[in-house]
Amino acid sequence: MRVVSNQKTVASGELSRDRLAVPTPVVAGPTPNGDESSERRKRLRVERGAKRVRAYLGGAVVVDSIAPLLVWEIPYYPTYYFHQDDVRAELIADGGGDVRSPSRGNAKTLTVLAGGSRAVGAAARYDDSPIDELRGMVRFQWDAMEAWFEEDEQVYTHPRDPYTRVDILASSRRVRVLLDRLVLADSASPRLLFETGLPTRYYVPRTHVRMDLLERSRTVTHCPYKGRAETWNVRVDQTLHGDLAWSYPAPLPESQKVAGLIAFYNEKLDIEVDGVLQERPTTKFSHPRRAA
Repeated sequence: MRVVSNQKTVASGELSRDRLAVPTPVVAGPTPNGDESSERRKRLRVERGAKRVRAYLGGAVVVDSIAPLLVWEIPYYPTYYFHQDDVRAELIADGGGDVRSPSRGNAKTLTVLAGGSRAVGAAARYDDSPIDELRGMVRFQWDAMEAWFEEDEQVYTHPRDPYTRVDILASSRRVRVLLDRLVLADSASPRLLFETGLPTRYYVPRTHVRMDLLERSRTVTHCPYKGRAETWNVRVDQTLHGDLAWSYPAPLPESQKVAGLIAFYNEKLDIEVDGVLQERPTTKFSHPRRAA
């Protein structure tokens, strides 16, 4: 299989050795009679990023790169991998075990020292990866770093996926949200949020929500596209239904249209649109308590 991108043709599994090259996908299809590990390696998506990416620990720069790799370890979003030359922090072997992956091979765990802080086992280096592009690259645990920046804007939760788009549209469709036939929200002026890979989210004004049934949850989450989310429980009589709704009091600039509005999990509640009951989707949010 060969992949054509940006008027360049490269064999699957290859990236230009020029570290400033234009991003090129390296996804290949299955090979007949290949083993599972081989199949996973061929399906792993790896691309050269174009953004400057920095991570900080103890107020000091851990890594500063204008040519990171984007690696889709899971389908939902990518992870950053960096060339050793872009690493500013000291990395020391901590005696930890190898990180093992059927697709990426084994990696040595390393402790990160920066700004007087120490993050044990927060880095992994793939010296012998079966994927050429990952060999010698360093991966940092996102949550072990104090802050991440793409260019000069802080990014939360995980890297932004270049293939994810978020559209927010005003609508006059009537949306009702029900919990066991109890109406929690009823609005004819929702904002519909369309995000790649997720079901439509219906954001409604608080004046159209039974706020007397909602209680603030301790759960606070971040989205790289929308910002910091507050989460809401629903209490009916003596029964508490945890983390069924969320809102963005001060979303990122590109998501200002949903500021202060409340959305409910399609996966956990019944939602009617113009009188038609919507099918409950199954997504990564069906069980974890995170705002979408």
